[in-house]
Amino acid sequence: MTRPCPSCGEEAEGKFCAGCGAPLEGATCLACRAPLTPGAKFCHRCGTRAGAGAAAATAPAASGVGNALPWAVAAIALLALIALAAGQRFGRGPQPQAPLSSLTGSPLGGGARAPDISSLSPEERAERLYDRIMGAAERGRVDSVQFFMPMAMQAYAALGTLNADQRYDMGRLAEVAGDPGIAGAQADSILREQPQHLLGLLLASLAARMRGDEVEARRFLERLSRAETAERRKQLPEYLLHQSDIDAALAGWRQQGGR
Repeated sequence: MTRPCPSCGEEAEGKFCAGCGAPLEGATCLACRAPLTPGAKFCHRCGTRAGAGAAAATAPAASGVGNALPWAVAAIALLALIALAAGQRFGRGPQPQAPLSSLTGSPLGGGARAPDISSLSPEERAERLYDRIMGAAERGRVDSVQFFMPMAMQAYAALGTLNADQRYDMGRLAEVAGDPGIAGAQADSILREQPQHLLGLLLASLAARMRGDEVEARRFLERLSRAETAERRKQLPEYLLHQSDIDAALAGWRQQGGR
């Protein structure tokens, strides 16, 4: 039985649209077998592009390893921190309990330690780690980015349902980490609920550029430019928080001849 594709509108049948590859009702990710939302471009669990089909279907073992890798890195980092704390405690004898900042601090930044986040809410912890990683990326501190990235991704995953601002932040972290799949999945989630959302369009453009698809990146920037006036009137809090990102993207687009 044919039905309109929720992504391109063409008549389609089966579990994936033959025209654009978007999933139809009942489709599952061929990489991790998670159920896909009709019209989604990426799997919201593992970031695999919807309809990426043959490659994902023929390499389930490789996909599983790829999906488990971030958690393995996080587990190794956690075990290393526990071992370091235990060694310091037994080496110095009984000491007052150290704050959480002593565990999350890193000598990677010239001896500076992370602020104590033990008393923060889950949202505040995620935001604090986001600011630290983005600041390290701007300074070219690749070692600090790699050190804190597993903690940040776990912090955002612990939030459960994310709002548009949190999805954009998670997508930017994925961009810094060089993962276009997660960045694209977060952009897709934002645009599925709000098709003209400026941060969703901006993040989708960044993800496309990371994949080397400059045509699609420019297409999203063009949509961003067209939606700017109406969307800015909404004065959404996330637009104010990331105003510099939006302004920079639009300025670059217009410098390249966009209108």
